[in-house]
Amino acid sequence: MQYRTLGQTGIKVSPYGLGALMFATRIGNPDPKDSARILHKALDAGINLVDTADAYEDSEEVVGRALAGRRDHVVLATKVGLPVGTDPNERGASRRWITTAVDGSLRRLQTDYIDIYQLQRPDPDTDMEETLSVMTDLVRSGKIRAFGTSMLPAANIVQTHWIAERRALLRPRTEQPAYSILNRGIERELLPIAQQYGMGILVWGPLAQGMLTGRVRRGQNTDVIRSRFNAVFGDQTRLDAVERLVLLADEAGLPLTHLAMAFATAHPGVTSALLGARTMVHLDDLLNGIDTVLSDDVLDRIDEIVAPGTEAGALDQAYMPPALTHTALRRRPLDERAAA
Repeated sequence: MQYRTLGQTGIKVSPYGLGALMFATRIGNPDPKDSARILHKALDAGINLVDTADAYEDSEEVVGRALAGRRDHVVLATKVGLPVGTDPNERGASRRWITTAVDGSLRRLQTDYIDIYQLQRPDPDTDMEETLSVMTDLVRSGKIRAFGTSMLPAANIVQTHWIAERRALLRPRTEQPAYSILNRGIERELLPIAQQYGMGILVWGPLAQGMLTGRVRRGQNTDVIRSRFNAVFGDQTRLDAVERLVLLADEAGLPLTHLAMAFATAHPGVTSALLGARTMVHLDDLLNGIDTVLSDDVLDRIDEIVAPGTEAGALDQAYMPPALTHTALRRRPLDERAAA
């Protein structure tokens, strides 16, 4: 295993990390003991990065129990920010919530520190200075070793670093965006900006929500686990790209999953790609391709299918800023429009 330095933190992580969303017993693997076996096999193979979130139902608890006796050799990452209850204050990036949420994550993970604590989504209702301030306090108290962001647009990354510098606060050391052959938008601005600021990049969705597993093809039904993504699987642009990628993988003598994971880790700005194995079969397949290196010719062919910096169709979990989701932010009031 060739470990990589996570930005400028000095922390060494494996090029593949283990995403633990599928360890949630209701939406993923219903057997926590089986999830523990999957986690242990990943660790035995040299993977040392495990990523979860407080919003992943009982995933943190499953991970915490599974890591008993092995915690010190794992780079443990979790996230905060998405709603975890009906209380309107049980979410977001305020000091009030983060100071409560971190203690809950520490308890569920059965640890006294978190290596990487990440803001799962931007919070437009909270001043970034407040978030940086509480994160700085958590680092200095020893509860977390470093902190980062997820799905933060490039412009906001610049703003965040500017605030940290002006206010003498610690800055985010990592960013966790979506990235796959089908979703290359971060190559345009985010990855260059993150590299400029020395941030480590942990990408999620390298298999494009299952579309790059080889099991999703034109004219075929999706499996039960992925049925909630039917709108994405029905995107003809994505399906067209997948068909061409299947042919390319065959020509290269690779399973499509190995092609997809190797692509995600080939970019110099990417530190680690998170694989979400729900079963041991899924993990074994991905581990078998961990040494795959794509040639320049194969990477050039991928560029022809999905051009650098572009998206092949829509990603249903992509972050949409308020300027796009709230009509009031992009339409003048009716009386003003009528007066004009």
